[in-house]
Amino acid sequence: MRRSPGQCAPAGATFMGASTPMNRCGFTLIELLLVVVIIGILTAIAIPKFTSTKGKAYIATMKSDLKNFAGAQESYYYDNSLYYNGPVPNAAIPFSPSSGVTITVLSADVGGWSATASFAGMANICAMFVGGAAPPAPATVEGSPACT
Repeated sequence: MRRSPGQCAPAGATFMGASTPMNRCGFTLIELLLVVVIIGILTAIAIPKFTSTKGKAYIATMKSDLKNFAGAQESYYYDNSLYYNGPVPNAAIPFSPSSGVTITVLSADVGGWSATASFAGMANICAMFVGGAAPPAPATVEGSPACT
């Protein structure tokens, strides 16, 4: 029984009456098991990388929201001669944080303001201050958001 290339031998076929069976197409259990193990190892490497990337994205969102809030604070100051000190979002200030981000104004007056940003379900916080406001941890440089 002769095979053409790419054709598999039927089950139980023998080569020229010999007692050893012909090679059949397909994968052995060991080969399939090896592939599953390799996929498992690659997944075990990829999941922590994905989790850390997701956390970095949340921190970038909080920093971006604090910078945008700073712009809204300056706009409010221009109109009212003092910085906004109240809940965010509010109709009084033209700013709405990203979904999941909470901005909390710690202090605000004529001389400056300070605020923190947090993301739902994350322990990290970001903080920013401008002017004479007391710098909230972890912020140390005026006008630059910093995160834990």
